[in-house]
Parts: sequence; C-alpha cells; structure tokens
Amino acid sequence: MSAVTGTRRSAASRLGLPELRGHGRFVTGNLIDSVGNGMLLPLGLLYFTDVQGLPPAHVGMAMTVGQAVALPVTFLAGRLMDRLGPRPVVVAANIVSALGFTLFLFADRLWQVAAVHVLVQSGINMYFTAQRTLVLHVTEPGQERAWFAFTGSLRNIGLAAGAAAAAGALTVFGKGALWWLIAVDAATYLLAALCFATLATKPPEPAGTPPGRQATRTEDTRRYLLLVAVNLPYVLAQAALSVLVALYTTRALGLPASAASLLFVVNTVLVSGCSTLVTAHLAPKAPRRAVAVGYLVMAAATGAFMLPALFSPSSSSSLAVTAWVALVAAITLFSVAEILLGPALSELSVTLTPDAAGGFTQGLYQFSWAVGMVAAPALFTLLLQAGPLLPWGAEAVACLIAMAAAPALKSANRHRRKDPR
Repeated sequence: MSAVTGTRRSAASRLGLPELRGHGRFVTGNLIDSVGNGMLLPLGLLYFTDVQGLPPAHVGMAMTVGQAVALPVTFLAGRLMDRLGPRPVVVAANIVSALGFTLFLFADRLWQVAAVHVLVQSGINMYFTAQRTLVLHVTEPGQERAWFAFTGSLRNIGLAAGAAAAAGALTVFGKGALWWLIAVDAATYLLAALCFATLATKPPEPAGTPPGRQATRTEDTRRYLLLVAVNLPYVLAQAALSVLVALYTTRALGLPASAASLLFVVNTVLVSGCSTLVTAHLAPKAPRRAVAVGYLVMAAATGAFMLPALFSPSSSSSLAVTAWVALVAAITLFSVAEILLGPALSELSVTLTPDAAGGFTQGLYQFSWAVGMVAAPALFTLLLQAGPLLPWGAEAVACLIAMAAAPALKSANRHRRKDPR
C-alpha cells in the first residue's frame, strides 16, 4: 500500500468511513435512489390533489390502501433473493419504482392512485428487503456496521437534496413543475437500477457453528422474531418524525407549520454528518449494546418532546421559547438515538442468526418496517387526539421495553466472506 493510499485510509478511518475505493457505483446507486425518494414521495399527495384535482381525504385513503396491498411483497422479494441473489432484486425494485412513478402521470381516478401506490410501495419494499444483504455481497468483511452507517448518511443527504430540488422547482415554476418532477424522478430510479446492475458481488459463506453452541433452527427463529419486535419502536420513531412532529408542534403547541420542517433539517444534518463518526468511535462495539443505549437515548428524546405540553408559561412568547428549547434538545437526542440504532439494528438483521441474511428473514424484517409505516399515521393521530402526551408516552414505554430486550440479541456471527485469493 502506498503512502498516499495509507494516508487516505487513515483519514477515512478517523471519519469512520468504510473502504470506499472500488465502490463508486454502489455509493452512487444508493445516493440516486435516495434523491428520488426525497424528490417526490412527500409531494405525491399534493400532485394528486392540486394537479389531478382529486379530494385530499379520498387520495389519502387510496394511498393507504395501495401501500397496504404491497405489504406481502417483502416476502416475495425474499423468495426472489434466495433464488437470484440480492442484486437482481435491488435492480428490479428500482425499475418497479420507476414504472410506478411514470404511471403517476396518467392516474386521474382513485383506483388508479391506489394501483400506482401498490407499484411504488412494492419497489420500496423490494429494495429494502434486499439492500442490507447486498451490502454484505458488495463490501469487505468486518465493515458491515460502518457501511450501514455510511449508507444511512447517504440516504439522509439524498433525501435532503431531493426535497430541496423539489422545493426549488416548485418555488420557481409553481405547482406545474410537479409533472416534470415526476418524470425526472422516474428517470433517476432507472439510473440507480443501472448502477446496481453493473456491481460485482461476492456472497458470504457460513463459518460453521461456534464451539459450545448448538442452537436449533427454532431457537434461531425465536431470536430473530425478538429482533423484529425490538425493531418496531424504531420504525414508529422514524414514522413519528414525518407524521407526529408536524401535528404535535402545530396543534398541541401552536407553533407555525415551518417548525416541523426546521426540526427535520436539524435531524438530517446531524444524522448525515455524524453517523459514521459516532458509529466508529462512540457507539458500543457490540450491536446489541448499541441498540440498548440507543433506545435509552430515544426514550429521553420522547420525554423532551413531552416537556412543552407539560408546562403552561404565563405568556405566549415564553411558551414559544420553552417549546423551542425543548424541541431542539429533543430532536438532537432523537438524532443521536437514530445514529446508534439504525446501523446496529441493520447489522443484527443480517448477522443475528446463520440465516439472517436470507430471503425469508430479510422479508420478515422489512415486513416490520412496512407494517409500522402503514399503521403509524392512524396510531399517532388517534393517540394525539386523546391527549398530546399519549403518543410520546407510548413511544417511550415501547423504547424502554426494547432496551430491556436488547441484551438477548447476541449475534451468532457465523458468516464470513469468501476470500478471492
């Protein structure tokens, strides 16, 4: 290794980055996929209501129906991954998403809105079912969590860039730009598919049973089901960022609608800028311990979100100051928890049991994400209607239960990468 290469590697290590050399297409594919998500997913409802002229409540119901119908796709994607490997599934996922967004342009009836969302959500479910296993097939052994942290940062950067591009286009050209945004978005998914299609992959191989461990398939299944259950509070927390925060800050605290956007920006900056550093240098090395600490921090974050609703200062100005101090502290803690939990849970999802990176288990793990994201809007709105503290209190309790269960998630660590030499 040359001195220059060694210096670059040393700098990358200090930043917590994995070995990026030779992975340009993989990095580009992840980034482009995230830009596509950020560009249009938040604007889907706006397109069908303001451009196609459909009633908002009916569009929301059609979107929910479409997303619910696509839930079983996680298991179908898992079956395909076992037969074909993760790369073809990731490629197909991007093509399906491109097709779904293209058909947005022709959907002007409610059943068509539901149908295109079946396609879009199917692409999303396929992508995330196979993406974690693809990381193992593309990257060097021993760098799994670093790559999960890095791809998480890329995702936040891509989402922010896509959302900024969409906001800029709407500001300059008005709502008429939505049609062109959809067309460009579909093209970005095809470009991502091309990047992933040209990757060279190298699957891991079993490393044998560790001494003293004779776990049965039933025991492994129970441990993986525990991981799926432990993951659910994190899924709900991610949904809270896009669903609950906006309603809570405006309706319960009386803050302007821009408050949620500002908090989202803080979260995006912290997660994209600090994930690799925190994961490499501050997070516990054992993923189960990182999960436990992450849920403790997440419970503290939910407590901070509750504080403004607990106090009633004498003036509206002091209420606003108190709310903003608490909310900034809350979103900071939330971001730290996200940095701790995301890479560690992803690592466990592919290493916890000997078959963790297989199609069925990855389909099951992604199913928890899909179910949580579909259920969260109804759950959080119902709890918020009953009281402003209830959704945060329920999330805090769920995080503490997951924290208590995390020590049982000891990874089997029974896969190793084939050595090409």
